[in-house]
Amino acid sequence: MNINGILQIVVYLAVLLLLVKPLGLYMARVYEGENVVINRALGPFERLIYRIAGVNPDEGMTWKTYAVAVLVFSLISGLVVYALQRLQAGLPLNPAGMSAVSPDLAFNTAVSFMTNTNWQNYGGETTLSYLTQMLALTTQNFVSAAVGMAVLMAVIRGFRARSSQTLGNFWVDLVRGTMYILLPLSIILAVALVSQGVVQTVADYKTVPVLQATTYQVPHLDAAGQAVKDASGNPVMDTIALTQTTIALGPAASQIAIKQLGTNGGGFFNANSAHPLENPTAFSNFLELLAILLIPAALCYTFGRMVGDTRQGWAILIVMTLLLTPFIVLAYSAESNGNPRLTALGVDQTSSAIQSGGNMEGKEARFGVANSALWAVTTTAASNGSVNAMHDSLTPLGGLAPLAMLSLAEVVFGGVGCGLYGMFIFVIIAVFVAGLMVGRTPEYLGKKIESYEMKMASLCFLILPLMALDATALAVVLDVGKASVFNPGPHGFSEVLYAFMSQADNNGSAFGGLGGNTVFYNLLGGVVMLFGRFWMMIPPLAIAGSMARKKVVPPSAGTLPTHNALFIVWLIAIIVIVGALTFFPALALGPIVEHLMMIQ
Repeated sequence: MNINGILQIVVYLAVLLLLVKPLGLYMARVYEGENVVINRALGPFERLIYRIAGVNPDEGMTWKTYAVAVLVFSLISGLVVYALQRLQAGLPLNPAGMSAVSPDLAFNTAVSFMTNTNWQNYGGETTLSYLTQMLALTTQNFVSAAVGMAVLMAVIRGFRARSSQTLGNFWVDLVRGTMYILLPLSIILAVALVSQGVVQTVADYKTVPVLQATTYQVPHLDAAGQAVKDASGNPVMDTIALTQTTIALGPAASQIAIKQLGTNGGGFFNANSAHPLENPTAFSNFLELLAILLIPAALCYTFGRMVGDTRQGWAILIVMTLLLTPFIVLAYSAESNGNPRLTALGVDQTSSAIQSGGNMEGKEARFGVANSALWAVTTTAASNGSVNAMHDSLTPLGGLAPLAMLSLAEVVFGGVGCGLYGMFIFVIIAVFVAGLMVGRTPEYLGKKIESYEMKMASLCFLILPLMALDATALAVVLDVGKASVFNPGPHGFSEVLYAFMSQADNNGSAFGGLGGNTVFYNLLGGVVMLFGRFWMMIPPLAIAGSMARKKVVPPSAGTLPTHNALFIVWLIAIIVIVGALTFFPALALGPIVEHLMMIQ
């Protein structure tokens, strides 16, 4: 660790926190239906959408109706994405002549983008046409993010309602979140990224000469595609001269902007934000990194503003920040110290070059260790999943940090909307346990927390370990799962564990080193993503419906304040205990064992 790296992290957190209040206030005004700056320009389009869709914006929905609307919209979205992948070979805007995506991969990708996961078992520039990238994936980046924000608004209205049966209108929340928040922010960010050299075009791929010509050998194949062997049984090799290469282009900036702002994370190119045409400069890296946590952080203030007590929002934001910071320090420290096994190979680790560089394997030199470690932790704290360095190349403790973030159910900022309503589950648990300790009926925001709310909360925090750990167990026991694990021992186990934790959390990042594009991993991963999204979404709506019907209980001397330092510490303890008790045994088998093996 050095001063320069520490300063970069401090500046990042400072800028993020400075933007929380203005953006949070703006979003609260949007969802409350107040006039905002762009309302005059976009208001007629919003009303036109309601007329075309036959939606009455003043008609409220019960929590069940709201949930059905979410499920129906998501199902239709997934079917459209699936169909576009299967039909892309015959559709326009396919200059590279991409063939149809296989059924299992198309299913996995459709579920991935429908659930705001953006898990990618494919290379974008070698698998998907421009039309599929724009019409299917970029569109889902907007609407899947807007769905999460809409559900959060319904949950917030449930907490603040006074004996009400309705939680707002899903279609109105969906349109307003997309039109007034995600779209304008994405346009601003996309223009800024284009100014830094991020590509945005529908032109054909470009073939250019390489800077240094080279040759390589490949097996000679017969007409049937089989390798030809000589009389001695050795393969016949063909020498290929490499004098030119093909550069993949495409409308990348528009997808990258919303992939970051909507905590989607699905890169236009296979290398994601490590690709030079997706993230070319230090400034583009800062903007993309800032966009990951911008909306989730600002929604904390939106929550406080909408319930009439901004202290509640600030308290949750402090909890998130205090949980995020130690893991950033852990990852940066581990990557800065490098790998002590290099000493055993005769490498002088006391040299200034190694001390200043740290573990640079899998990292872009233009970003360095500090920004790579910061991104790895940030992208797993939010359900973003984009990467600017390869997590598979992190040191064991460096890899433990993002895994730990995933184990906390991604409520440390989390995805847009879903992170905060996931945090409310832990808030309810914390309030309930505290109430039991003092022998008083627990309350939150003037509403009593009773058995029904605790049952729904229990369903939520059980789904992540149920799906992630059971799927991991299947993969490491069955031969079809082990066949795609290319690294032996604890590191290979970490890769499988990370994959299913990422999908259950709707994160989408991967450790790497795992052959995920198989029928087994595509189908099982799709099921995990579906449960991870909607099982974590429906119970909070049920809680909101229950809370909305309750009357407000006046505070008394026995009421637990939920905005002071005591509650902040208590909530952190609940989150850490639940995460540690659930996932620590699995983490011990993976990165912790690998670290002990490294330093023995």
